[in-house]
Amino acid sequence: MQVKKALEPRSTVFTGGHKLSVAPMLDWTDRHCRYFYRVMSKHTVLYTEMVTTGAIIFGKGDYLSYNDAEHPVVLQLGGSDPKAMVECAIRAEQLGYDEININVGCPSDRVQNGRFGACLMGEAALVAECVSSMQAQIKIPVTVKSRIGIDDHDSYEFLHQFIDTVSQAGCEHFIIHARKAWLSGLSPKQNRDVPPLDYDRVYQIKSDFSDLAISINGGIKTLEEAQAHLEHVDGVMIGREIYQSPYFLSNVDQTIWQSEAPILSRLEVLEHMAEYIDRYVAEGGRAWHVIRHMLGLCNGLPGARQFRRHLSDCSGKQGADSKSLFEAYSNVSIDV
Repeated sequence: MQVKKALEPRSTVFTGGHKLSVAPMLDWTDRHCRYFYRVMSKHTVLYTEMVTTGAIIFGKGDYLSYNDAEHPVVLQLGGSDPKAMVECAIRAEQLGYDEININVGCPSDRVQNGRFGACLMGEAALVAECVSSMQAQIKIPVTVKSRIGIDDHDSYEFLHQFIDTVSQAGCEHFIIHARKAWLSGLSPKQNRDVPPLDYDRVYQIKSDFSDLAISINGGIKTLEEAQAHLEHVDGVMIGREIYQSPYFLSNVDQTIWQSEAPILSRLEVLEHMAEYIDRYVAEGGRAWHVIRHMLGLCNGLPGARQFRRHLSDCSGKQGADSKSLFEAYSNVSIDV
């Protein structure tokens, strides 16, 4: 199959922006979660949860809603039918998304049955066709998030061929989870931990494809580790560590982008979020939809367990609002 490159050059969000990003996490990185993260970091690139083409085209919910404050924000799309991918890409661009990312990394059975996710690493030509078809119709960039391999297809040559094929279709930015995926025998959770990390393989891809933007993902827990990776690749994506301890984001603008903006205290973050929560509740939403993403804000401080418990006990009740944030925070004895 022959693929065409994009019709015109695209300036991507990556330039100056993708040094650090928050990974797409199903059931976690919804619009409320992303708004919370944006309060703490103005530069970190935020990804939506994976949204399937079927949900966007046939679903009754509003799967593409987001807050204007979230920019730069990337839609992660799950699918493999070029026509459906193009339709969703056009909708996303019209709504103002900054980029679209194709999921070629999720190993769950449900995703495989839909013929997308990590199984697509074995169908590089199809991924290339999706990229080419989408970029022929939209101006925002289309990127790919993959693993380093699948099942017994885990050689460096396999990964190299995948990147080569898809990049020729016009994809200029790859986010690579530095573990292979087992498509059978391991659960999605096990696939995040059991296959060993191979950062050197991702570094080698960057060396071999120096003209591409390469981001690395998997097992990164500290800003110091992120900075070490940035000596070899263009960007770092972090997921679970940020979700579990979101105050991680409080000084990334200063550390990664050398921003001179002040670092918000946890109390200042709560004050910003209180306004958001009360607006959302006034519109008919439940406070818990937002607050559930904030349970880890005080992790590492004395009183963090009581903070989490109070929020869990109180924020899900009918009529709950932002008051529970400050009631919970009164259990925390130190703000650093």
